[in-house]
Amino acid sequence: MFKHFIRLQWKSFFRSSSFGKGIALKILMVFLGLYLLISLVGAGVGMYFILRKLVPDVSPMWLISQYFVYWILIELFLRYFMQKLPVMDIKPFLSLPIKKSAIAHYILGRSAVSVYNLLAIFFFVPFAIVLIFQGYPALNVLLWVVSIGAITLCINYVNFIINKSDKALVIIGAIIVGLYALDYFGLLPVKEFFGPIFHGLYAYPIAVFIPVALAILVYIINFNYLKNRIFLDASLKTKSQEAKTSDLAWTKRFGDIAPFLQLDLKLIWRNKRTKAQVFISLLFVFYGLIFYTQEIYANMMPMYAFLGIFMTGIFLANFGQFIPAWDSAYYSMMMSQNIPLRKYLESKAGLIAVSVVVMFLLTIPYVYFGWKALAVNFGSALYNLGVNIPVILYFGSFNKKRIELDQSPFGNMQGTSGTQFLIMLPVLGLPILIFTIAYYLFSVEVAVIVLSVLGIVGFFFRNYFFDKITEQYRRKKYGMIDGFKEKNS
Repeated sequence: MFKHFIRLQWKSFFRSSSFGKGIALKILMVFLGLYLLISLVGAGVGMYFILRKLVPDVSPMWLISQYFVYWILIELFLRYFMQKLPVMDIKPFLSLPIKKSAIAHYILGRSAVSVYNLLAIFFFVPFAIVLIFQGYPALNVLLWVVSIGAITLCINYVNFIINKSDKALVIIGAIIVGLYALDYFGLLPVKEFFGPIFHGLYAYPIAVFIPVALAILVYIINFNYLKNRIFLDASLKTKSQEAKTSDLAWTKRFGDIAPFLQLDLKLIWRNKRTKAQVFISLLFVFYGLIFYTQEIYANMMPMYAFLGIFMTGIFLANFGQFIPAWDSAYYSMMMSQNIPLRKYLESKAGLIAVSVVVMFLLTIPYVYFGWKALAVNFGSALYNLGVNIPVILYFGSFNKKRIELDQSPFGNMQGTSGTQFLIMLPVLGLPILIFTIAYYLFSVEVAVIVLSVLGIVGFFFRNYFFDKITEQYRRKKYGMIDGFKEKNS
């Protein structure tokens, strides 16, 4: 029966109307995936020697064990966004003499071979091989790898249970931040507490039965959950939930663009994929801590430009690159109404501009690492406001792929085309290049002034840019409408 299911899924993949249209993107993603897996293998091989060099007096296995709890929680947190739960159209099978248990086992089994489960294997298996060559007991290391695989499956199946709960996401995020804060400030020795527990999986090979038993238990829970919900009439029940409304009266102060701004805010808050863009943008405020705290980057001013453009413009890039595909479900209806296209675009620009200002304000504490960090972020924010907003809106006119807002926000390439990859060159690459040239020819002060002036000039030519962008959208209008009608794009 499993062979039959696999054959049907294979035919469904190749016979999809979007297969031929997105073949180039699929090939590109395959190469990116292979690159990631090769990089993980390299990291796994080199991790032993890196840890030996950084902390020569401590066993690499002990160091890995100390941080294992963070790996579990962070992977579970990221999978909530990134991992798409396996879906198959089971309705036709429910009227056939096929056991529901077989369908449930197939769904769970298909999830077990997810690429996200391979990530841990491609990292820890090479690391384990190096350990064996370095004289670690082979039996202990091999059973430790089995324990890692069992823990990975636990994470995979726990994600089934919590994936639909926003409260679970908040709880996991709070636990990660809380444990790290307790450990960092010395209030609670988190690493010293969890280190012996996970190191025991290596030191005591018989402990392998614990994670294996947990994986089996979580599998059984998911199996019973799925089996009890596979019914033909389950799809006939309408989902009811409490409707929460808000008139967003404060947006009326923005004049003619207020109605569009209200719709955008409701769209963002009511849909998982758009809401995720907001949370991701806020999380990337802490991205600077990775670089500002490292002495090696202290004098690499082009890296400061990258951080400035990236952190202040993260929402601009993540949300703006899919304009107007966010409205693809009703875009044809909007274009058939007496709706000023210019006002529609200005509302998008206004929303993005607010995000740039907010992100800059959130990066102000980085002045702790020096005035240069604040100055570069300020110049980058001006550049994003004056130049990158018109650029991102212009490239939006080439979007013709539909986006279903109720689908998984990450690991979801729906709506993605070559435009999303090309747009990073002018939005991210160009300002960094301009800053770098000005910095090496003159100074960091001049480089910041150049970015700021370009942003201010963009403000002066704003009406001219929006006239051209509006005309571009009018020319592409019918092509976008036709593309958004394709639901499997």
